[in-house]
Amino acid sequence: MSRRSTLAGVMALSAGLALAGCSSDGEPELKVNGAFMPQPVGDDMAAGFLTVHNSGGTADKLTSVTSDLSDDITIHESKDQRMQEVKTFDVPADGELNLERGGNHIMFMKLKQKPKQGEKVTLELRFEKSGPIKVELPVKEPTYSPKKH
Repeated sequence: MSRRSTLAGVMALSAGLALAGCSSDGEPELKVNGAFMPQPVGDDMAAGFLTVHNSGGTADKLTSVTSDLSDDITIHESKDQRMQEVKTFDVPADGELNLERGGNHIMFMKLKQKPKQGEKVTLELRFEKSGPIKVELPVKEPTYSPKKH
């Protein structure tokens, strides 16, 4: 192999690595808003809703939720009017994850106490790439539905 072709190969490889490095556009930049929990009607289950905004150029995944309210918290998707547990939710780059009534949501099972309207429930969202985010869910009336803009 000639010196010239070796140099051309190294330059092509370097350019490819530089382009690959540029494609990630940094880390996910997550922010949460619109969080709420309808006051539970039953004694042992509740649901939580919120929106995770990602203004970063890299996608992330919501992997779990923890709270003092319950030791059994799962994330669910709703498809064809059926609810099923999932392991993760995607938080797209420059996009958002909406957890809302009739759709994807957080389920709190075996509640340690029943939260009442006006109280706040603290939880922690855990992600694949980003650090955990603490969120306070205001407890709203059982039929509460946020207004869409």
